[in-house]
Amino acid sequence: MQFQLSGNILIARAGYETVRVEAWGRDALRVRATVNADFSDAEKGLEEAPAIAGECGLCEEGAYILNGKLRCVVHRNGFLTFYRGEKVLLKEYYRDFSGANEHSPSMKLRAREYTPHGSDYAVTLRFEAQEEKLFGMGQYQQPNFDLKGCVLELAQRNSQVSIPFVLSSRGYGFLLNHPGVGEATFGANVTQWREVCTDEIDYWVVAGDPKEILERYTEVTGRAPAFPENALGLWQSKLRYRTQEEVLSVAREYRRRKIPLDVIVIDFFHWVRQGDWAFDPAYWPDVSAMTEELHGMGVRCMVSVWPTVDRKSVNYESMRSRGLLVRTERGAPQCFDFQGDTVIYDATNAEAREYLWTCIKQNYFDKGVDCFWLDEAEPEYAAYDFEHFRYRNGPVVKAGNLYPREHAKGFYEGLKRQGCEDIVSLARSAWVGSQKYAVVVWSGDICSNFRTLRDQLAAGLHIGIAGIPWWTTDTGGFFGDVTAKGFSELLIRWFEFSTFSPVLRLHGDRGPHDIPNLSDLDYGGGFSPTGRPNEIWSYGEETGAILEKFVRVRTEMKEYLKSVFREASEKGYPVMRTLFFEFPEDGRAWDVADEYMLGSQLLVAPVLYEGMRCREVYLPAGEWENYFTGERFAGGTYTVDVPLDEIPVFRRRK
Repeated sequence: MQFQLSGNILIARAGYETVRVEAWGRDALRVRATVNADFSDAEKGLEEAPAIAGECGLCEEGAYILNGKLRCVVHRNGFLTFYRGEKVLLKEYYRDFSGANEHSPSMKLRAREYTPHGSDYAVTLRFEAQEEKLFGMGQYQQPNFDLKGCVLELAQRNSQVSIPFVLSSRGYGFLLNHPGVGEATFGANVTQWREVCTDEIDYWVVAGDPKEILERYTEVTGRAPAFPENALGLWQSKLRYRTQEEVLSVAREYRRRKIPLDVIVIDFFHWVRQGDWAFDPAYWPDVSAMTEELHGMGVRCMVSVWPTVDRKSVNYESMRSRGLLVRTERGAPQCFDFQGDTVIYDATNAEAREYLWTCIKQNYFDKGVDCFWLDEAEPEYAAYDFEHFRYRNGPVVKAGNLYPREHAKGFYEGLKRQGCEDIVSLARSAWVGSQKYAVVVWSGDICSNFRTLRDQLAAGLHIGIAGIPWWTTDTGGFFGDVTAKGFSELLIRWFEFSTFSPVLRLHGDRGPHDIPNLSDLDYGGGFSPTGRPNEIWSYGEETGAILEKFVRVRTEMKEYLKSVFREASEKGYPVMRTLFFEFPEDGRAWDVADEYMLGSQLLVAPVLYEGMRCREVYLPAGEWENYFTGERFAGGTYTVDVPLDEIPVFRRRK
């Protein structure tokens, strides 16, 4: 093993492999390894690091590099160990003859393995399993709070958001800085990362407590901007408002009832064909007048934009001829087949992003639409055959997870050029750094049941740890029947949870689908079906009164919410936080999976089971008061009543 040392960089060479370890942000190190002639300059997740004064030197084991709280030793056999002081935080896994090894060297397993994949490599990266709890990784549809023992696909799907950053209870954070498809295994015997196609290994490690880790992580990946005050309240949405008059009638009814409303959303198929990126004038005759009236009521207008382009769209031929669409590796150029024969625009291509924004500006923004719903942003394919599709920046298996971030970037930069400051986009997917482009990630098209509600709590906590502070769900779930037994109870409990979530948004495909289409044509704004009404008053007097109560609770919280969102933009903290984020020294806080903190002051214990009318609440040490009644509590475990119109929330006093 040959070592080359400088103040911030340690390079080690052995055989065909070069390993580069360098200070990258506070208390953090970036590791790259390759068997190629040099390292890649491809765009990934890490921004350029601020100047850091690291320290390198030789030691008995080989060589070391120190940056603040984190020290890495590159052993003479080529493997790496990360320390905070004398405590081992993370250690690469090897079982071979390359140096002293007490673990079955005849297995010939190495920490870093490269297998040819075309002109690139499939890579396996292994670390020793440790006693630890793991959190983050984005959003997966499962209820697990501690990810130890989980196997997670590193790929974007509808309702799955892959962000390969994990926080450990041992006091470190780890980012796999690779935007391609793969798999993470957090096993009891080994931690293993697999990359299907890459030209190098690239990861980043940081040491600290949970708040320090999130601060350091977002310093080098980006932070969310200031959240718009005029989007802190209720977002009203349904599948789907089909006409201009429907939208205005709903907004007028909110105003008549004096129920606060911040955003109203116009969903898909308001266009003639996918990829036209314009309203169908037959159903939306005067968009400018509509948005002017909405703005006069203090309501923002959000419009759904899909990345799909029908081959009969007015934009298809122009985009195809200029190479602005996703390529297929074999056969026909179809990507998606939902209500059309469509290809997807290539968001990783700057020219394609500019083409799309030009359409958006002309047909929406210039007519008063001021925020956008980036649906299908993974993007969604008819089949998730990741080997079959290719973007401008490479095959999906190598670089595809970048797509949702670059898609959001195009809208953010376009709005910025128009002088907009209160930017917010709703997106169905994200990757490392998406937060800096003002996206609210929502948890996708999910089912309407209590099991799914429990999954969303885990999803919201994990995606916050992964760096995305703005998050929401389809309140009540997406796939549901409003006539089903227990739906009103589910909706109420979900709405209570959403009230104390980063964004309160009412949406769903409300069956049964017995409302006739507006048109018999197979295209245009009248051909797609719609769901049942989904406004506050749509579910009867008793349910409506409870929902209205919590809209007003949300409105009263706005000053507090502003301070919480400010922390997200200034420090990178989640809005919705695990208990251990605020109480890292409390061992039990690392295990509580059914409560969370909204900011630093409010502890929320949502009701997650049908028929539940009392539940146990754990309050960490300190003084607390019931948010609604003012009743005082010391730290400890309590059983509290939860009638249908109540959710346990406690304010931290000390």
